[in-house]
Amino acid sequence: MAINLMSTLEGSLLKGYFPEGWDLDALDAICAQPPEKVAQRERWWHKDFAPVSCESLADFDMMMGHEIALEIARTKQERKPIAFILPVGPMGMYRWAIYFLKEWAVDCKHVHGFNMDEWSDAEGNTLPPKDPGAFQNAMEQAFYGPLGKLTVPPAQRHYATKRDLPEYGHQIKALKKKDAKLVTVFGIGRACHIAFWEPHFAAEYKSLKDWRDDKFRLAAKLCPMTIEQNAITSFKSRTTLVPTRANTIGPGLFLQSDKIIGGADGALGRGMMWQGMSLWATLHHKPTPWIPSTFMPTLPGRLFFLKELAGPLEPECN
Repeated sequence: MAINLMSTLEGSLLKGYFPEGWDLDALDAICAQPPEKVAQRERWWHKDFAPVSCESLADFDMMMGHEIALEIARTKQERKPIAFILPVGPMGMYRWAIYFLKEWAVDCKHVHGFNMDEWSDAEGNTLPPKDPGAFQNAMEQAFYGPLGKLTVPPAQRHYATKRDLPEYGHQIKALKKKDAKLVTVFGIGRACHIAFWEPHFAAEYKSLKDWRDDKFRLAAKLCPMTIEQNAITSFKSRTTLVPTRANTIGPGLFLQSDKIIGGADGALGRGMMWQGMSLWATLHHKPTPWIPSTFMPTLPGRLFFLKELAGPLEPECN
């Protein structure tokens, strides 16, 4: 008998830790496939969805940034508005989006940015805009500010605050009536969330339609896997600084996307990574609310990923 998570879970401190809808044996079987099969198409993928392998982090940042800039340039040429649902993580692509937009002299007056989430307390109150941990601060520093005179008008920058997040649905609907294109840019969480829409939320809905229709959540309770992921990726391992709640968009918004631009860059160096399982599950598990990211391949667009995340996902002591 194998000695692994599944065979030792009963009676352990991890019992009840993973989302109840996860079939750990099925996830393990998906992750055991050889790297060359990571981009093999599944029948539920949208015909215009494709994963894109990137050799290095530099390639990943540039290619994803180019994809964002290209959407801005195309809609500018078509004289149409464009609405972006934007993440803070990954972040490296913003520098390249700025580079291309400046090289092409394309301004962003037609762009509307909706940040997908923000840390909060139990009442949905968010960090001050200039707090170093605030996603609003991160976006101003990484994207809106450096664009200079080409930047998105301040009135068209939206953040997931207690006051503004509930208005996203109405604002995006109004933009779509003006023929705006909706593009969701996203990363994939350790627990396979999109934004902070966590897998355990699935237990609260009577039907898939109810889950798909929900547009946002204030003060969402985050999965423990999400807390530790962010301690590693954003808080220099200092778990004590990571809030346990966040305001977040829901599938009622991100599944409306006319195009998606995804990124998986979760490699830590020396063979270590945190996102290999998340990438494989996203691409090859059948869509289920218990693994929110599995719905993204059902939409048109691209998912850029670091080649090493494809594996093989085998033990290597570091």
